Amino acid sequence: MAASFFFYDLETSGRDPRTSRIMQFAGQRTNMDLETIGPPINELIRLTPDVLPEPEAVLLTGITPQKTIAEGLSEAVFLKLFYKEVTKPDTIFVGFNNIRFDDEFIRFLNYRNFYDAYGWHWEERRSRWDLLDVVRLTRALRPDGIKWPVNSEGKPTNRLELLSKLNRLSHDQAHDALSDVMATIAVAHLLRQHQPALFDFQLAHRSKKAVARIVATDHPFVYTSGHFPSEYLHTTAVVRLLDHPHNEGALVYDLRVDPTPFLSLSIDELVEAWRFSRDPKALRLPIKTLKYNRCPAVAPLGVMKAKATQERLGLTLKVVETNWRLLKAHKEQFMSRVSVALTRLDEERAKEQAVLIDNPLTVDTRLYDGFMSPADARLLPELHRAAPEELSAFAVKFHDERLRQLLPLYKARNYPEFLMSEEHADWEQFREMKLLGGEEASAAAHYFSQLHQLSETRTNPEQQYLIEELRLYGQSILPTDEATESK
Repeated sequence: MAASFFFYDLETSGRDPRTSRIMQFAGQRTNMDLETIGPPINELIRLTPDVLPEPEAVLLTGITPQKTIAEGLSEAVFLKLFYKEVTKPDTIFVGFNNIRFDDEFIRFLNYRNFYDAYGWHWEERRSRWDLLDVVRLTRALRPDGIKWPVNSEGKPTNRLELLSKLNRLSHDQAHDALSDVMATIAVAHLLRQHQPALFDFQLAHRSKKAVARIVATDHPFVYTSGHFPSEYLHTTAVVRLLDHPHNEGALVYDLRVDPTPFLSLSIDELVEAWRFSRDPKALRLPIKTLKYNRCPAVAPLGVMKAKATQERLGLTLKVVETNWRLLKAHKEQFMSRVSVALTRLDEERAKEQAVLIDNPLTVDTRLYDGFMSPADARLLPELHRAAPEELSAFAVKFHDERLRQLLPLYKARNYPEFLMSEEHADWEQFREMKLLGGEEASAAAHYFSQLHQLSETRTNPEQQYLIEELRLYGQSILPTDEATESK
């Protein structure tokens, strides 16, 4: 099958893919010349009554839970459409910040609904790409021919709606998934029109192997990422320090920064410098994790050769060479301490994650606890073919306790009319614990507190309407006594 792009975008109930839900999915297939193929896909997905959306997310998109319930598909029905119409062989999935956001929501959607969370973007020669980092890299290295937006403070920004408006691209309604998809395709046209060589280079270097070939040379290279400051156009020169011990990727050192203050730090001091801190005076370790499977925007150091490029980035090749030389002189000892510091941080995170195990309230979040076994994976097609009243029988067949915990939730969310009385009681107990557990610190208490605060500050009639709709939705999914008290 001929290769094609599938541009897609989501509107969601919140920012966290582990706990929030997709409310709108839109996508458009194009050929490799960015010409559209067939009609777009544009679907609402039904919010289930164990989920309270983030009010700010609804105020941004205008999509209420009530609208998804009235017009949307269940997650199970949507995924059947997704695998029939979207996951064609040789598809390149593309979005605007999809690698870190939209793709994660699709993974968790698949996990919750008993599909392989990863196969959709790599099986049958499929792959993925992210236009946001291509935009950032183009702005940093080859900005000619494109108008680049700044925010209200005069700082560089690459927000899709601003980039579209400034370059007079069609973008009818920002934060509507289908409108954002069409704007993303227009931005792709813009990049390819004005900087075709860079566009094609990034497309050709989206795979893990292609990225590794640049990173693993142990020579400095250019790296663009949202982890780097916008004042330097999110771009710097880095060098591989060591392979990441757990992920397909590497730890890279930012050669913008003189390594001298870090080379003599103890392991304890390295751990502290690696932790996130809001203190502007805190010592920050200039080491980042570069993951090969996230289509990082990388390029050989030679692309920085022009003086104008170095001035834009606030970084000269002389500084890169000097800091690289200093780092190489102490690399082995430094790498050894960095490796131990990383292990210690990973152990801390593992302890924090351990509290989630065996808690059915958190099973939705546990995708990355490990891959399912081949035996469990073989059961999934059979489960999807089963009638709703046959689903409960799969509980004794799964080896993975996550799948056993997910099964009653899957049935309740997608086929509530087929719940037996005991299953219905368990579902209501689950919803009560999830929404009301913690009393004054519960999800429901936080939700209604947010709505109250927003109603005091948002005077726009449309937003007031949305706030009232959210209040009514919240009341409708709570147990009767709690709904009455929240009015």
